[in-house]
Amino acid sequence: MNHYRYWKVVLDCILSVVLIVLFLPLMILLFIIVSIDTRSNGIFCQRRVGQFGKTFIIYKFKTLKEPEKESSATGLLLRKLKLDELPQLFNILKGEMSFVGPRPDIEGYYDRLTGAERKVLDLKPGITSKASIKYSNEEALLKAQENPLQYNDEVLFPDKVQMSIRYLENMSFSEDVKILAKTVLKIFIQ
Repeated sequence: MNHYRYWKVVLDCILSVVLIVLFLPLMILLFIIVSIDTRSNGIFCQRRVGQFGKTFIIYKFKTLKEPEKESSATGLLLRKLKLDELPQLFNILKGEMSFVGPRPDIEGYYDRLTGAERKVLDLKPGITSKASIKYSNEEALLKAQENPLQYNDEVLFPDKVQMSIRYLENMSFSEDVKILAKTVLKIFIQ
């Protein structure tokens, strides 16, 4: 048994509380700005597949204008800086997510894995992962494909699954620190 799994839960809880307290004024300000910008309540909620295949509701700041469903300039900036992900600190606090783990996907992907690949569901979904870093330009990559859904299903998703399995097998505090550091660098280098 990897003892880090226990400590990972404890560290996630402590760090999420600290960051919620630290970023609460920013989150309130962003909520107001996003609500005005998208002409909605500002919080995006969607059912995602979590640990052990259980579904949960993920929280994000909305980045699409209503009703056109187009990204606004504010939304694009929030997504580039990953600020749209801040509400997921509450998902972490609730025990539904972790800071590091495979990105939570919609139903029809992780929940349909079979065999050894199903081990991915042992992990809590995360705000970031090695796959998130590698495919930080996923939208542009998919737009460049003739058949984006097929490319996702046959190339991207299988690669993400394999990366998540390797993470599961090598999970450690130092690995999480490296992934978090690379994520922060990726945000500010883009």
